[in-house]
Amino acid sequence: MTVPVDRPGLPRPRIAIVGAGITGLAAAYELAGRADVTVVEATGEVGGKLRTSAIEGIDVDEGAELFLARTPEAVELAAELGCRLVAPATTAASVWVGGKLRPLPAGTLLGVPTRVVPVLRSRLLSPAGLARAGADLVLPRTRLPADPSVGSYVAARLGRQVVDRLVDPLLGGVYAGRADELSLHATVPQLAEAARGRSLLVGARAQRPSPAGGFGAPIFQTVEQGLGSFASALGRAGGARILLNHPVTGMERTEQGWRLRTGTGRGPRGTAQLVVDADVVVLALPGAPASRLLRSCAPRAAAALAAIPYASVAVATFVYRDVALPAGSGFLVPATQGRLIKGATFASRKWPHLARPGLSVVRCSAGRSGEAESLQRPDRELLGVLAAEFAEATGVLARPVAARLTRWGGALPQYRPGHADVVAAVRESLPRGVVLAGAALDGVGIPACIRSARRTAGEALDAVPVR
Repeated sequence: MTVPVDRPGLPRPRIAIVGAGITGLAAAYELAGRADVTVVEATGEVGGKLRTSAIEGIDVDEGAELFLARTPEAVELAAELGCRLVAPATTAASVWVGGKLRPLPAGTLLGVPTRVVPVLRSRLLSPAGLARAGADLVLPRTRLPADPSVGSYVAARLGRQVVDRLVDPLLGGVYAGRADELSLHATVPQLAEAARGRSLLVGARAQRPSPAGGFGAPIFQTVEQGLGSFASALGRAGGARILLNHPVTGMERTEQGWRLRTGTGRGPRGTAQLVVDADVVVLALPGAPASRLLRSCAPRAAAALAAIPYASVAVATFVYRDVALPAGSGFLVPATQGRLIKGATFASRKWPHLARPGLSVVRCSAGRSGEAESLQRPDRELLGVLAAEFAEATGVLARPVAARLTRWGGALPQYRPGHADVVAAVRESLPRGVVLAGAALDGVGIPACIRSARRTAGEALDAVPVR
């Protein structure tokens, strides 16, 4: 039985949310006024990978820097919170191939061309690569397994060059993953839909979405004060009790519901161990910590979660004085080029609110699936390598006047083929009164996490027992 939440006279359910990233905060916001909510967070701040801090007096995001505007969840929530949204001044990017920055063709569906002329002008594909991609129009239908990898399907239709120089760099930026290892259905559902026809090029053209708001509306947006401020505003608006510096070390069933036990956190004065009792627990955590908490009460779900691989990434932020950057918003680097750097954003050009006279802010990223060892360098060395490779790509030889390195260990889940089956197995194995949300299961990116949080909030209310 479930609690009829809108019926007066019943006590409000107690819901504990473990994790104060964007998913946990959005779930608390969704539950506001319908439950007594406690959010328990292991670190000393809310927001998870949404973190903003100043460098040379400029507030620059250290993790995620934008969200898709073509889906409504983040745009609408930011507006509800009173956050001022900003669109990029430019999204024209390049790809660093063969020692040259070549324009990323406009109008692709995660790297799959939907228009011929931009691909020709970019010279990103060789004549043989162009001919192989065009063969898609006459090739017979490709037989697919139930859930192929992105790379295997795109290569079968368009050839390896499209995978290596277009699709893989874009997936590396979004998922820190490799095209040959990621599920077509879980990672790029638009391409999976395009695959229903014979030609991928024709199907991709039909599937390429239009931005919300019609022609000319921005595809991406961010919050002017930084996405860290978005997370903070969401935490305040949710009205939940938020316990920082309280890593949850155990979870057990009780006669009344569930009990969480926390360890000693890392606050400036330390934090006492706490016990949190709840009718329902929402785990808004990455796979590994969620798995540890479920080990004793849901071993099958714990094992399935533990099997989801993660990729670690690092973001270096550099500030240069009086330099001339190449045109556009930044560049991507294919894994086949053998570089540590996988992409760079000319942040102060891309985002108008970061522009300062004489200063250029640049974000360089590193870390792909299977490359965690390459990030195991001291901060100074990692910053030096990224700055040197950025200089080689752009010709900017000046030393940065400021530099910052942010490491995100185990940051991004890798949706291998069969991921949907893993998600189903996890959810079917959960005990009553425990629900899961977040990027491990339902999609990376801020809109996807908000969507997951809203779904989970409803599931949490449905799981409250009647007493």
